[in-house]
Amino acid sequence: MEVLRSIVDLESLRGPLFLAIGVFDGVHLGHQAVISTATRHAGSADGAPLVVTFDPHPVKVLRPHNAPHLLTATQHKIALIRDLGVEHLLVINFDKKFAATSPEKFVEELLAHSRPLREVCVGHEWSFGKDRRGNLDLLKRLGAQFDFNVVGIPPVLVSGEVVSSTAIRQAVEKGDFPKAAEMLGREYTILGMVTRGDNLGKKIGFPTANLSAHSEQFPPNGVYLAKAWIRGVSYHGVINLGYRPTVSSGKSERVLEIHLLDFNRDIYGEDVEVQFVSYLRPEKKFDNVDALARQIALDVQQARELCGA
Repeated sequence: MEVLRSIVDLESLRGPLFLAIGVFDGVHLGHQAVISTATRHAGSADGAPLVVTFDPHPVKVLRPHNAPHLLTATQHKIALIRDLGVEHLLVINFDKKFAATSPEKFVEELLAHSRPLREVCVGHEWSFGKDRRGNLDLLKRLGAQFDFNVVGIPPVLVSGEVVSSTAIRQAVEKGDFPKAAEMLGREYTILGMVTRGDNLGKKIGFPTANLSAHSEQFPPNGVYLAKAWIRGVSYHGVINLGYRPTVSSGKSERVLEIHLLDFNRDIYGEDVEVQFVSYLRPEKKFDNVDALARQIALDVQQARELCGA
């Protein structure tokens, strides 16, 4: 998949262009409907489909103190869009300057660099431009003025509920992974980079990889049977998510660490994608490190039994 970083780069693509535009946090079933529609319409007209998204999430720039946790960091989102078979992706840097762009100016820039722009496909509630003044109605008026088609995708329902990033975040926060997976069309996973910790796990016989996530939505604290992917290879493991009360004094940031079963390779700096498979127990404070080590041994034994490892 070719990843473009500027609207000007659209000039390199053979038109007509069919754009699927949105933040696409989670790349859930609603987002997939927008992307697949643009792709299908492009195929019918011998055109080029292009997904357009933004980095970072606009709310992180516009209202940083109220920014939601992400379902997918940008790198993860790009990978998921690639998995849909998309050939071209434009990632627009969303900063305060871009946020001040009027909706009309944004569309004019897309028009100026497309050869030509044939269609724009968005979700039914998508808003864009300065003060979020742009919406589907304005986009349709601009389409009529500048001769491009506009498609608004109606809401996608799962079990009678509208699929949305907000609903999925709420499900993950509660630990309702089946609901999250139903709306995502895939299992919920977090992509993180392995960073150096205090090596306590290694000292007590259970080395862990500390994952630096990118503001992704975490489920409830606790210990989980997990599945992990490193360079495309899958492994089972045990995740501890929380504040590590036995070895940390007072609450700080939540830590996501995973002990990979039958794994002893150095993976510092590598990306690891993790799935929370089964909840094993709540996080708790033990009297000492030896008691913690004994409990971890039981957690690992339970995990092996569950996954047959």
